[in-house]
Amino acid sequence: MRSEILRSTPFRLTVIFGATFFAALAIAGLIAFGLIERELNQRMDRSITDAFNVISQSFGDSDLTDLTDTVRSHATATLDHDRVYALIDARGEVLAGNVARAPLATGWMTLSSAALGLIAKNDEGQYRVFLGDVGGTRLLIGTSFAETTEIARLTLTSVGWASAAILILVLATGAMMAIRAQRRIDGIAATMARVGHGELSARIPVGARGDDIDMLARQVNVALDRLASLVEGMRQVSVNIAHDLKTPLNRLAITVEAAIEADLERKPISPLLEQAEVEINQLNSTFDALLRIAQIEAGARRARFVQVQLADVLDKIADVYSDVAEESEQTLTVAHEDGLPPIEGDRDLLVQLCANLVENSIRYSPAETQIELLAVRSGDGILVTFDDNGPGIPIEERSKVFQRLYRIDQSRTRPGNGLGLSLVKAVAELHGAHLDLGDNDPGLRVSIWFPISANK
Repeated sequence: MRSEILRSTPFRLTVIFGATFFAALAIAGLIAFGLIERELNQRMDRSITDAFNVISQSFGDSDLTDLTDTVRSHATATLDHDRVYALIDARGEVLAGNVARAPLATGWMTLSSAALGLIAKNDEGQYRVFLGDVGGTRLLIGTSFAETTEIARLTLTSVGWASAAILILVLATGAMMAIRAQRRIDGIAATMARVGHGELSARIPVGARGDDIDMLARQVNVALDRLASLVEGMRQVSVNIAHDLKTPLNRLAITVEAAIEADLERKPISPLLEQAEVEINQLNSTFDALLRIAQIEAGARRARFVQVQLADVLDKIADVYSDVAEESEQTLTVAHEDGLPPIEGDRDLLVQLCANLVENSIRYSPAETQIELLAVRSGDGILVTFDDNGPGIPIEERSKVFQRLYRIDQSRTRPGNGLGLSLVKAVAELHGAHLDLGDNDPGLRVSIWFPISANK
């Protein structure tokens, strides 16, 4: 488990961001320390300069005694040599102050405690010192770097503790995120393992966070739904093929055997061969339809998509099937809004979709049935409805009629192979359309919503 956490992406990302923040904090700390140190040094120089000016003014009347007393009083008031004062004569002797010796040079300098004859608490005592001439003598005033060093130590210590706290927080946060993410990933892996063992109903649990893992889980679940649907479709096809094609194959076999016997008996076999040809053509038609549906579902026809006016498709259906409906003593009415925008699609497949629905209404509805086709604008798409007042489809059968080779009981005595609505569904899905079967009170209403082209 620990190795999985260390290898997990959330943990690694957290460590990377933490390391970046840690580096930024260190850089910011160093910059802040440099600015603080520079400000302290400038204040130290100003303080020394102010003290030098104040003490040197006591020599305003050329009274060396007053100058000496002033230096001595300042030196006496200083504790632990935080400040150093010295008045040096021309021979280099210290007349007053709290240092044992002083350099011969004048101006600004940094001196060790040893150079001033002081015994420091450690060997690294440093002073910022200024020496200047005052009435034939030299006045030394300096300040210890102890305060600056202490501030530096506090700053570095604070940065160090802050960095340690951030590091611990980053590692803890990364571990927590990695554990939570790993649990969710383990859930995905467990679900996929169940699917791999044939449990196609297994789905990944989706949380309420709506994050990227939840989005991935939803997409995987959609893919699993599609996979389950395809597997179930294949199973249904296998069952339906075995069930629905067994009868015509048996008839074909019987017809061929009868033709062989008739030939042996020198009887005419042409009627039997014609009957066999009908059965063979029907089988070929069924398999051609199955192959066409498979090609459509695989998206092979998407390369033929062009801008298609659904109004033109409906007008063509009206031209072709109005007379057919009239021969069956039925009425076909087609209407559409003016100015409907085009959709992206395969014109031939869209014509086939509409033709299948109209043919079903004509074939399975009695005389005097009214069949109506209507296309209207609906939101970001076009809604096409196919209405009839025929017998309709029972509610319990509507989820099954799109299966390949499935036929409801009352239609089994009519010509057909049970693939018309399967092709309708395949074409609708290829075009990203939403297909729905509903009641027309009485009769059936088929509603298909097509999305409008993105560039319209």
